[in-house]
Amino acid sequence: MKRIALLGATGSIGRQALEIVDAHPGLELVAAASGSQSIDGLAPLTQVGGDLTDLLERAEPDLVLNAVVGFAGLRATLWCLEHGVDLALANKESLVTGGELATEAHARGQGRLLPVDSEHSALHQCLEGRGAETVHSVVLTASGGPFRGRTRDDLADVTPEEALAHPTWNMGPKITVDSATLANKGLELIEAHFLFDLPYDRIEVAIHPTSVVHALVRFRDGAALAHLGYPDMRVPISYALTYPERAATPIPQLDLASGLTLEFSAPDLETFPLLPLAREAGRRGGTYPCAFNAANEVAVAAFLDGRLPFLGIAEVVEEALAAADGAPARDLDELVEADADARRVAERGLQPA
Repeated sequence: MKRIALLGATGSIGRQALEIVDAHPGLELVAAASGSQSIDGLAPLTQVGGDLTDLLERAEPDLVLNAVVGFAGLRATLWCLEHGVDLALANKESLVTGGELATEAHARGQGRLLPVDSEHSALHQCLEGRGAETVHSVVLTASGGPFRGRTRDDLADVTPEEALAHPTWNMGPKITVDSATLANKGLELIEAHFLFDLPYDRIEVAIHPTSVVHALVRFRDGAALAHLGYPDMRVPISYALTYPERAATPIPQLDLASGLTLEFSAPDLETFPLLPLAREAGRRGGTYPCAFNAANEVAVAAFLDGRLPFLGIAEVVEEALAAADGAPARDLDELVEADADARRVAERGLQPA
C-alpha cells in the first residue's frame, strides 16, 4: 500500500487525484491539505492553510502530490526533496522560483521526483532510460489557449471570462489565464530546464492546438519520440501516483481512425511576450525566475479581479524584472525576500498613474 499525501486537495489537480486514489486499491490517502476550504473527513489527517511541512511530518507519506498553486507550494517541495520522500510535482512554481535550491535538496535526499504537468510527464516518459548524450533537444507543446491567432489589438479588451474559456484543457483559473498569455509555457520551460538538466537553447515551444502531442524529444541520430494522448490530466496524475506500475485509467485510447490533425506552428512572441520574458529570466538565472513568477501571480490575480487589462499582465511582469537585482538566493529566506520584493514592485505597477 502506497501512502499518499495530497496538497491542494480542492483544486483541479487535487480533485482528479482523489478520483485516481479512490479507484486504485494500492493507494491510500493518509493526509490532505487545502488553502482555505474545509476538507474535514477527506483523509485521516487534514489541514487548511498553514505550514504544510507540519502535516507531512505527522503523516509520514510514501509519496506527496504537491498540487498547491503558486509560490506557496515551494516549502513543501523542498521538504520532500530534502527528506527523500517521493514527490509528484504539479506545483511548477517550486522549480521556477527555487530551482537551484530544489536541485541541491534533491541531490541530498535522493527521492523520486515525478513531474505531473502533462508536458513534463511526457518528457519523463520519452527520456526514461536514455543517456543524456543521446538527446539533441526537447519540444514542449502548447495549445495556444483561447486567443491563438489574435493580434495585440484584438486582446486589448478581452475579459476574464474569455481568458478562462480554454479550448482543450479543464484547469483552475490561474493556470488557465497563464495558458492564455503563454506565461504557463514560460514557467514550464524553466521547469524543464531544472527537471531534465537541459540548457534553454535546447528547449523549444511549439503551438499544437489539439493538445494530442504533449511533448517530443529529438535525439542525436535524427529520430524523435513523441508522447500522444487525449488531453486529460488524470493520465499524468495516475502515472506519477502509481509509478512505475502505470495503472489503468478510464481515459479512452487514442482513435487514430477518427482523423487526428497534428498541426504545429511557432508561437507568436510579439503578441504573447510573457514566453520570451520567461526564457530570458531563466537564462539570466538567480532570482530572476522568482521575480517573473511573483509578478505574474500578482498581475493575474489583478486581471481576474478586473483591476488590470489582459495586456497589462505582461507589462507588470516586465517592469518587475527590470527592477529585480536577480542575485542568487542562498537559502529559502532569501528566496522569500526576493519573491516579496517582486510582489511589491508588481503591486505598485497596478496603481493608476
